Amino acid sequence: MTQSIKAALLFSLFLIGSSPVLAETAHLPPFRAIYTSEMDLGISISGEAVRELQQKEDGHWQFSSAASAMMAGIQEVSEFDYAQGEQIRPLKYDYQRKVLGKSRRASLDFDWSAGKVTTVVKEQPWKMAIAPGIQDKLSYQLQMRLDLKAGLQKLSYQVADGGKLKSYNFVVTGEEQVATPYGRFNAVRVVRDRGKDADRETLIWFAPELDYLIVRLQQTESDGKTYALLLKNLETP
Repeated sequence: MTQSIKAALLFSLFLIGSSPVLAETAHLPPFRAIYTSEMDLGISISGEAVRELQQKEDGHWQFSSAASAMMAGIQEVSEFDYAQGEQIRPLKYDYQRKVLGKSRRASLDFDWSAGKVTTVVKEQPWKMAIAPGIQDKLSYQLQMRLDLKAGLQKLSYQVADGGKLKSYNFVVTGEEQVATPYGRFNAVRVVRDRGKDADRETLIWFAPELDYLIVRLQQTESDGKTYALLLKNLETP
């Protein structure tokens, strides 16, 4: 598998979105969303990504994401808690990737009472200090939905990623009509801000009528190749 295909698969998992309805209640409603993916790599390659949110018996929430394309697959799971008027707070995060028979796994365990997160990669653990508001690579996407619904135009998140804190920044740039296999929506267009000299572009479209569910996503790499996601189906209890 080429680097471009692996990058496209990582992209489809990294930026898809979150729950379809983040109503102003004390809980996030469960959901299952399916996205199609199209990869322009000189030939057309299609795949599918599935996101699911459910509440566990202990009251915590679990947000999972799985995607596959050809001989590769990636799965991510975030466990978190949330209360009305508060930020989403991650508790555990697990990442698994298999490409052509080779696998990689990483996990994060958040200890908020101690103000630390433990990252384990290749069975090697290390700790890092964290402050309130830190997210994991899935939980920030749910927080992003809440922040857009609250009317924020600039979005910034500190994300625990690979034993480091990384800044994920986004800017609202307008509104557009978006056609998807699930329907046509008026959507808010958001751009990831990587700085003025960035040679990659990421555009994300959120549908306010679906409580800011992501309905389309497109990324252009430095070599000009593009990757696109479109909402295919949405299930709620």
